[in-house]
Amino acid sequence: MILHKSVFKSYIYVLTYFVFFSVMSCENSSVLQEAKHLTISEGFKNPLGFYDAKPTFSWELPVVEGVISQSAYQIVVASSPDLLPNNPDLWDSNKQSSSQSVWINYEGKPLVSRQKVFWQVKYWNQDDKASNWSPVQNFELGLLNNSDWKAKWIGLPTKEEGVLGSQDNIIHRPQYLRKVFELSNDVANARLYITAKGVFDVAINGEDVSDDVMPPGYTPYKKRIETITYDVTDLIESGQNTIGVEVAAGWHSGRLGWMKSYWSDTESPKILCQLEVTMKDGSKASIISDDTWKATTQGPIRISEIYDGETYDAHLEMPHWTTNSFDDKNWKAVQAFPVTSTIKLEPKRHTTVKSKIVLESKEIILKADAAIFDLQQNMVGVPLLKVPMKMGDTLKIRFAEMLSPDGTFYTDNYRSAQSTDYYIAAKEGTIEWMPKFTFHGFRYVELSGFDASKTPSKNWVKGVVQYSNFNENGSFTSSHEKLNQLQSNIVWGLRGNFFDIPTDCPQRDERMGWTGDAQVFGPTSMFNADVYKFWASWMQSVRESQYDNGGIPFVVPDVLHNGKVSSGWGDVCTIIPWKIYYRTGDVGILEENYDMMKKWVAHHQATSKDFISHMNSFADWLQPYPENGNNKGDTSHSLIGTAFFAHSAKLTAKTAEVLGKKEEQATYEALYKSVAKAFENAFFKNGKVKDVTATQTSYLLALAFDLLSEENKENAKQQLLEKISEADNHLRTGFLGTPLLSEVLDETGEIDLMYKLLFNETYPSWFYSINQGATTIWERWNSYSKAEGFNPMKMNSLNHYAYGAIGEWMYERITGIAPLQAGYKIISIAPIPKAPLTSASATLNTPYGEVASSWEIKNETLFLEVVVPPNTTAEIEIPTDNSESLKVDNENFTNGKNLKLIKNEKRKIKILAQPGTYEFQAKYSL
Repeated sequence: MILHKSVFKSYIYVLTYFVFFSVMSCENSSVLQEAKHLTISEGFKNPLGFYDAKPTFSWELPVVEGVISQSAYQIVVASSPDLLPNNPDLWDSNKQSSSQSVWINYEGKPLVSRQKVFWQVKYWNQDDKASNWSPVQNFELGLLNNSDWKAKWIGLPTKEEGVLGSQDNIIHRPQYLRKVFELSNDVANARLYITAKGVFDVAINGEDVSDDVMPPGYTPYKKRIETITYDVTDLIESGQNTIGVEVAAGWHSGRLGWMKSYWSDTESPKILCQLEVTMKDGSKASIISDDTWKATTQGPIRISEIYDGETYDAHLEMPHWTTNSFDDKNWKAVQAFPVTSTIKLEPKRHTTVKSKIVLESKEIILKADAAIFDLQQNMVGVPLLKVPMKMGDTLKIRFAEMLSPDGTFYTDNYRSAQSTDYYIAAKEGTIEWMPKFTFHGFRYVELSGFDASKTPSKNWVKGVVQYSNFNENGSFTSSHEKLNQLQSNIVWGLRGNFFDIPTDCPQRDERMGWTGDAQVFGPTSMFNADVYKFWASWMQSVRESQYDNGGIPFVVPDVLHNGKVSSGWGDVCTIIPWKIYYRTGDVGILEENYDMMKKWVAHHQATSKDFISHMNSFADWLQPYPENGNNKGDTSHSLIGTAFFAHSAKLTAKTAEVLGKKEEQATYEALYKSVAKAFENAFFKNGKVKDVTATQTSYLLALAFDLLSEENKENAKQQLLEKISEADNHLRTGFLGTPLLSEVLDETGEIDLMYKLLFNETYPSWFYSINQGATTIWERWNSYSKAEGFNPMKMNSLNHYAYGAIGEWMYERITGIAPLQAGYKIISIAPIPKAPLTSASATLNTPYGEVASSWEIKNETLFLEVVVPPNTTAEIEIPTDNSESLKVDNENFTNGKNLKLIKNEKRKIKILAQPGTYEFQAKYSL
């Protein structure tokens, strides 16, 4: 065939084009997709006002073909994005041969307050192929030192007004503070650094600066107050500007705890703010809080207390008070106080509280003079109201977690917390309002005082759910409706009690950081939410609250000031750091807390004699059916204290090992062994409890903390099983024993019994509260029953996350996702399918990416889908009735480069898996 010249030319052109772009495509394909999900320190993404001048860097490898693991990385850090990646002026790690893609320490030039830093990373895969550079990331440091602050603390002497609250406590009326200032040039950049002794809200030129809830948050105020940085560039104008700040008592100056002496003479709230502006011509201006500001307490928020609620009088509204046009001639001059070195000012090291979810009212119950709105979910936050009113009338807003059987509000469990809001209408019509400086725990909202001529409508009340601004981190679901409800209750308990600190409850006159509740719930929370930064921040507060003698207070921040400690509660300082380390792989959490751990172990030792503890203890708090009738349960306080003494010594030894402190590791290992030996000699004989009351918890502590000699463990296990059998195969554990129940039964092979305990329907059990209508985890196993009503004790929170600790076992054993090496570098995926379940699935965002495990039983066949993220490996255990029946992706299983057989047992196959997605099938019957 002879081609025409024009056709031939076209052919050559097309061929050349094809070859050129094929070559280009091959060249491009040799460059791997860039890293993703870049973060610094405890998971911050491009933070503003960051706290850490020595951050760590982390990233995930993309889930793409050709990327199995990392063999090397390079990080570049610069003061300008224009210098990246080729001319970094702050740090160039150069190519580092390492599989580590998380928690890489910054080793560049020292960083300083206000500095904005830019960074990128690239990686090389297992075949030494390089990736593209990541998109440029950044972080900007806040004011790191007290000396950076030129502003002064300012406010009015509200204590002198002599307003008293419900418990004769000092009420500090909310203050409104403002400052007019002028700028002569156009603004290029503006940062507002701000904090309060109290809680604040700030606006500039009539615009809200943020949607933060009750910042700056709750810390040990005599040691540290957190500061917030806002980018307000778009709010500042050339010419005249106005900044306005509201400040209320909050945690700092409000009523907290039970000791009247601590809140009868509280300090008047104050603000501290520093607005730093850079003009387009390079000049700078600074507007600071000082004695030139003006303020008033005659604004619409008359009272705002955490326990008692908020009162708003619309007659006193001040339209446009944060704008230039407002006349403040009748306002007062503020008092100003210098910043000193006694209280550390530090940028907030975790996320602020935000309004996260809005719940609609589902049902209205009409009363003679009131309407009750049912959200059908116990929650924490505030109501959003759109209610018709008549001028001068007062709307009363009450809250309850449940209704009494006769339909009345159950508020006995709020104790002295009034938890009531009021709105006084200035005109006739529909008011729209949401409280600003308080929060409530509730499912039901009762309104009275509205326009009686109007028929209540569901859109009158919505529930605004507020909690620290973290995202979900994992998911769990199953074929069982009540197990799914339990998971929902766990998640809602977390949301309700992670309000800047981990609280015990969100509704009564406590809402404190009880350490015992926190230590049992930590691992479950880490699965469900991205709360590493939340825990790291609170652990700093624990360190700051530690007594000089090494003791840890009951609550952190310490508002009880009683100098007392409790075993199992104070041990939060060893347990939480270790649990977080094991789930993140970040050595930093151990480095920060190691000295505190050692001091606490020394305190254990100082309160012991011959290694037997005499420490005070809340013991196995709220154990069901206590023979002694005490909330502390029947388990010996000395036994509990000694067990936790040994456990904390062991965790401190393990921490020393990770930190490379070999001599100290040996010291604490020896101490652990000495305490364990003393424990067994004092409380056990041949594996059976002696001289003190034998309880499920006494055996659980001995077995979980490895405190018995090998020859006596089996008998102790049998004694535990007998105690459970005596209880008709029900638990008899409180706050300390319950988290250990699933762990010990699992390790001793009693999976069927653990399933039985989990799926029990009758008291005491997890499903018992669900059968009574619970939508959160309760404080007591029997806080309420349909047959008998409410528990008569006023300490009866219906939102208390401690017993939600069972979630850890649900995720790590029912769906089988657990770390085998710190940070999930090696993952165990070992689901245990049992009746009554026919399916279960979970996902988890590990530091390396998402891992997933989903199983279903159909036609006597197990279908298991697994996702293993890049730069990790997984040991997958597949239960089966017939190992020869195993298939992978519909093909008979054979060893390959991605899947290798580790062990083939009678009822179980273990496989080592490289990153990827796999579908397994095997014969299996429930």
